[in-house]
Amino acid sequence: MDIAALIAWLVTAVGGFVMLGTWIAKGGTREPGRSRFSPGLIFGHFALAAAGLVLWIIYLIAGGKTLAWIAFVLLVPVALLGFTMLARWIPGYRNRTAAASASDAAPEQHFPVVVVAAHGLVAVATVVLVLLAALGIDS
Repeated sequence: MDIAALIAWLVTAVGGFVMLGTWIAKGGTREPGRSRFSPGLIFGHFALAAAGLVLWIIYLIAGGKTLAWIAFVLLVPVALLGFTMLARWIPGYRNRTAAASASDAAPEQHFPVVVVAAHGLVAVATVVLVLLAALGIDS
């Protein structure tokens, strides 16, 4: 369960990096007024997720259920921030027009839909796997 959680977390991180890179490349940090996502929201989500991942790796190396529980607790605000971003992204995605590919489109409108969906689904699996591992439930 521990390694499955790590793999899921790493896959989730790859999708997150793709979206973060796209958001930055399309002007998310240069022109934050164009985006539905504030830099604090984006980088807060990233920082908490990265901190949790580092703690999970330390837990795998050193052991100790306390680290597993701290990593899980960090995932709660990560998930809430992720759902916030999804809720802000969906209306923009639904209202896309031919102008969405133009330079005036919000940076997050350039996210590949498959990456958004996969990131969210694997993130949910990560939370479940981390919780099960912290509870000591092995498959």
